[in-house]
Amino acid sequence: MIYTVTFNPSLDYIVSVDHFKAGATNRTTAELLFPGGKGINVSMVLQNLGYESLALGFMAGFTGKEIVRLLDEKDVKSDFIEVKDGISRINVKLRSDEESEINGMGPAISKDDISKLYSQLDSLKAKDILVLAGSIPSVMPESMYMDIMKYLKDRDICVVVDATKDLLVNVLEYRPFLIKPNNHELGEIFGVKLRTKDEVVPYARKLQEKGARNVLVSMAGEGALLVTEDSSVYQSDPPEGKVKNSVGAGDSMVAGFLAGYMHSGNYEEAFYMGLCTGSASAFSDNLATRNEVEALLKQLGKDNYMI
Repeated sequence: MIYTVTFNPSLDYIVSVDHFKAGATNRTTAELLFPGGKGINVSMVLQNLGYESLALGFMAGFTGKEIVRLLDEKDVKSDFIEVKDGISRINVKLRSDEESEINGMGPAISKDDISKLYSQLDSLKAKDILVLAGSIPSVMPESMYMDIMKYLKDRDICVVVDATKDLLVNVLEYRPFLIKPNNHELGEIFGVKLRTKDEVVPYARKLQEKGARNVLVSMAGEGALLVTEDSSVYQSDPPEGKVKNSVGAGDSMVAGFLAGYMHSGNYEEAFYMGLCTGSASAFSDNLATRNEVEALLKQLGKDNYMI
């Protein structure tokens, strides 16, 4: 079973405005409303690809209830802990001549709420997959990812971590199954700029030396590469397509990787599924669908990897 954790879910209100002007009344030309958050994105894409997951995390107020309702509509199972104080955040994303975002704060998460999350994690079994993705709200301990991995240590649970800087580095000693930095985030960890796949490989291996089992690095228009625990390296340019929206592309890559790995246990298949799923989301106003992913696999000549 796959579990995802989103500590600070959101309602993502995405509006398009022709030639937005600050200080004036602007009219939208298009509006979209999605349940948001990195772990939630992973769960939604997994569902699109035919794989069930359970979305965990925290929700509050009328916005939290709407997040759950929207997930129910998409047949995504969730079991969020309801927080008493505050509301789940609303993130406004403005598409115009320039893209802008205003992200909300989220509810006040208490120690009791965190204890309830640990009780949920007690139900995980050996070989289950747990996805920890995104930032930690300021009301929670900065060590949250590390604390969870320490808590689950020696239980043979495959933990996937999609986070940045110290959040990522601090969990490496607990041997996460997969980490997914992008090339810029990887470069920040080591104080270097990484532009090409060849430059990325040795630094991905450095993260393996620190404990990561598999390192998947997304590189936007340059594609992606994977360094596996058996020392194999897979790399590819992205499929061709017009980028419409980069939000959720990295989360989609994680979901595609997991779908491919669960389908075959083959890292090469998982890599190409991840690459094409991330690209399919980037080429769409919505998150990747199975048909879109299969079309991109065909484009790369990887028809044999269709799930």
